[in-house]
Amino acid sequence: MASHRKLGRPTAHRNLMLRNLVTSLLKNGRIETTETRAKETRKMAEKMITLAKRGDLHARRQVLAYVLDETVVKTLFDEIAPKYKDRNGGYTRIYKLGPRRGDAAPMAIIELV
Repeated sequence: MASHRKLGRPTAHRNLMLRNLVTSLLKNGRIETTETRAKETRKMAEKMITLAKRGDLHARRQVLAYVLDETVVKTLFDEIAPKYKDRNGGYTRIYKLGPRRGDAAPMAIIELV
């Protein structure tokens, strides 16, 4: 079984979409998206926060390679990561909202705890 969901997109589109979702989540603290996208976004967002908790230069460069906005990386290392220094994982929370009106896709809100 695959370790990730394909989300009905070609690989490059899916990867960039997830990078955009993670960047938006770290920038705004919460985003509304479909449940499956939220679950995939959670995986990468938690990895980015874990890297930021390490706080060294290599970790910063790894996060910069994934997150699209340098200002978001700065806030991640300076504000978000110190907030979770005593927490081992579980930095995000997903609320299910029910079906979307147009196509009945299950919607969710993903937010930083």
